[in-house]
Amino acid sequence: MWTAGEKQFYVFALLDALIKHLPHRWRIGALYDIGCQIDQSLKKWDFLPEWSGCLEWGVSIFHAYGHQWTCQLWYHPRKNEIWGLSDGEGCEQFWSELQ
Repeated sequence: MWTAGEKQFYVFALLDALIKHLPHRWRIGALYDIGCQIDQSLKKWDFLPEWSGCLEWGVSIFHAYGHQWTCQLWYHPRKNEIWGLSDGEGCEQFWSELQ
C-alpha cells in the first residue's frame, strides 16, 4: 500500500469514514482511476469485509483503456448496471467547464 503510485490508505480512510454514516443495505459505487487495484487490495487483505458485497468498483472510461484487458472487462462503467450510461468522466468535465 505504500509503494504504489497513488497511496491506497487514503482511499481506505475515506471509505471507512463514509461507510460509518450510510445504511448497510445501500449499494455504494466507487468510480476511481485505480478502482481495480483498490478492489483487489480489499479482497487480498480482507479490509471492510462487511461491506464487500455492497461496494461496486469502476474505472472511468478514459483510464480503463490504459489498464489491462481484465480491468476493462470487470471495472468498465458501461459493463455494470450501477453506473447506467455514465462514462465516469462527469466530474472531470464539470471542473473543465468551470475554468
